[in-house]
Amino acid sequence: MGNSDSKLNFRKAVIQLTTKTQPVEATDDAFWDQFWADTTTSVQDVFALVPAAEIRAVREESPSNLATLCYKAVEKLVQAAESGCPSQKEKQIVLNCTRLLTRILPYIFEDADWRGFFWSTVPGAGRAGADDGDDDSGRPLAESLLLAIADLLFCPEFTVLSHKKGSLDTAEDIHSIDSCEYIWEAGVGFAHSPPLNYIHDLNRTELLKLLLTCFSEAMYLAPSSESNVLNPWVQFFCSTDNRHALPLFTSLLNVVCAYDPVGYGIPYNHLLFSDYREQLVEHAGQVLIVMLEHEGGTAAGSPTLDGTTTTTAMDDQDPVGPDNLFVNYLSRIHREEDFQFILKGVARLLTNPLVQTYLPNSTKKIHFHQELLVLFWKLCDFNKKFLFFVLKSSDVLDILVPILFYLNDARADQSRVGLMHIGVFILLLLSGERNFGVRLNKPYSVRVPMDIPVFTGTHADLLIVIFHKIITSGHQRLQPLFDCLLTIVVNVSPYLKSLSMVAANKLLHLLEAFSTSWFLFSASQNHHLVFFLLEVFNNIIQYQFDGNYNLVYAIIRKRNVFHQLANLPTDPSSIQKALQRKKKSPEPISRTNSQEGVSMEGSRPAAPAEPGTLKISLIATPGIDKLTEKSQVSEDGTMISVQPTDSNQSPSHSSGAAGASDTESNAGAVDDEVFYVKPERRRLSSTSSVSQWTPTSDWVLSWKCKLPLQTIMRLLQVLVPQVEKICIDKGLTDESEILKFLQHGTLVGLLPVPHPILIRKYQANSGTAMWFRTYMWGVIYLRNVDPPIWYDTDVKLFEIQRV
Repeated sequence: MGNSDSKLNFRKAVIQLTTKTQPVEATDDAFWDQFWADTTTSVQDVFALVPAAEIRAVREESPSNLATLCYKAVEKLVQAAESGCPSQKEKQIVLNCTRLLTRILPYIFEDADWRGFFWSTVPGAGRAGADDGDDDSGRPLAESLLLAIADLLFCPEFTVLSHKKGSLDTAEDIHSIDSCEYIWEAGVGFAHSPPLNYIHDLNRTELLKLLLTCFSEAMYLAPSSESNVLNPWVQFFCSTDNRHALPLFTSLLNVVCAYDPVGYGIPYNHLLFSDYREQLVEHAGQVLIVMLEHEGGTAAGSPTLDGTTTTTAMDDQDPVGPDNLFVNYLSRIHREEDFQFILKGVARLLTNPLVQTYLPNSTKKIHFHQELLVLFWKLCDFNKKFLFFVLKSSDVLDILVPILFYLNDARADQSRVGLMHIGVFILLLLSGERNFGVRLNKPYSVRVPMDIPVFTGTHADLLIVIFHKIITSGHQRLQPLFDCLLTIVVNVSPYLKSLSMVAANKLLHLLEAFSTSWFLFSASQNHHLVFFLLEVFNNIIQYQFDGNYNLVYAIIRKRNVFHQLANLPTDPSSIQKALQRKKKSPEPISRTNSQEGVSMEGSRPAAPAEPGTLKISLIATPGIDKLTEKSQVSEDGTMISVQPTDSNQSPSHSSGAAGASDTESNAGAVDDEVFYVKPERRRLSSTSSVSQWTPTSDWVLSWKCKLPLQTIMRLLQVLVPQVEKICIDKGLTDESEILKFLQHGTLVGLLPVPHPILIRKYQANSGTAMWFRTYMWGVIYLRNVDPPIWYDTDVKLFEIQRV
């Protein structure tokens, strides 16, 4: 009965807090202790016993009571951190205060007048019994809270195993221990794996939930294109004031990367016992990605780490952020075995949801793949040595295949549009490196169950087939990604040794769909897609002609598409006629004229979101010309940056009316807070409102003359007569004979001089920085449902909509 009594007392105290008209004195310990002294309430109980309406009522009507409750709870945590929580009772008080603060903080953040409260110093409400000379008495409440959480995360016998031998009465002095010896898991920079202790895992998880809640002030500020908006909670926690920064960074990273959800390989083991490690891993991943949000601070004159890690890993890169130690540590990892550990761990976890076994549900499915993708992105972005390590071997394909699986799986689901973007951004980042294109030539034999046509070929074929599927059967909101998807294909195209017939046909089907006159004339940017595809064909013909007879054959079969493009009408009446046809025609890209054929075994079609699913509105991402900068690959393989003046090569910088993107006329600058509910950069459906813009003859001429058709026209001029002759001479109707002829043909000396390879490399900008912030917090908001930490609070960073 004890438990229900303590719940009753706790509930009574909450009611008193809202009904007492006089402020309760901070010294009235008997009253305040009711909130944490003997209750054995779970975090779910705390959320049930402290309703949102009552927190808001105290905030409005008895503000001093809410203020005192917060001080007292923080004070208890500070005292526990000082004493090292030797007794069971003190451990329970820590958990109760942690849960209470996790419940209350979002309601402090949602009110602009309260946001500064934790950053004020509280006169006279310093630590109980602390003399005024105490160094910390002038600390803002937020700093005291964050330092106490950091200490408690390395508290022997509470969150880590004590190293003390024997049963001495005194607890280890928490201030004299070196927390680097108490790192939670083996991995980067730490070889010793402590035995699993589920109580420690649970306690760490509760503290990390509170830490995440402290950081979540960001959710209550409207999105802004200013990239230098610093989160004061993250800034302080990641500064040199936090003496546990290094062991905590290492603990979080290692716990995530060492986690193996399959356990010891016993089928169904996850149904037999609860996995406390999984909750810890999820929260560790979330806290880590939030702390790695690097703001545009300068790194000049940053203090070096006092010998904790070597600086040799930073010799050829600008040091990142003085201020954020977590970003600093991440950017300085440099040992191959550490990279291997991180990459293997991330790949294992990303692949986990794909693992099909003969016993359905026999292996545990993780659900934190979106956090893992953000973590992988940050690793590649902040640590170029890691990026090169990933691309050094075909291990990168262990990241590519799950990303392609998620992209294919989420393409019909409006609530997962953010997942589609992060997957595409990662591939765009990787595609800027030559090695990625080279790795794609590895044969694809894994056979992950996906609803795509069966093909025999390489990872490049898999990528093209899935991109085609996204473009032809994804939902409306994915259209801003088409430029990105095709840019990735352009970037890898010079290195693709041999495309399968299935992939070659998919590329030509896209060209066919994008080059219909009504589609080209229906929006000011649509012709860019044709430029990208022509660039892909040119790269393959110029640099990889020998192995690509399937593509050459597909181009010959569809030669009329290229002839139509070359003869695209530019007179006003033809333009009007094409647009009239548009009104009658269905979606431009349908699957009717592309045989999908047999799908892979065990696959299921991409499902839309379940009704009632919550989705987060994300801000629009910048156009591809702002997302990337062009580099030319020189003779020796090095990259030279290209100044965006010459518009010949580039669809991104076409001159004339095409230069102004739709977004600029529709919804302010691209970097501003453009939510997807506003007009998008390019819609393909016939419902799109293009009232602001109409195609003119001059406009069509301005880009038609730049269509890079010379190489393909020359190829057709040489090969079509030869193929026709073979067919007539040998009475051939058989594809395989023609392919055999093409396989041994050559165009040496017959084609125009090869153009330089142009790579569009991802470049960071304030628009994407803001996108990542909204996406990351949106994921964290939706994933924390038990307890629902932020649910029904007034968040401003994004809108929550029901699908």
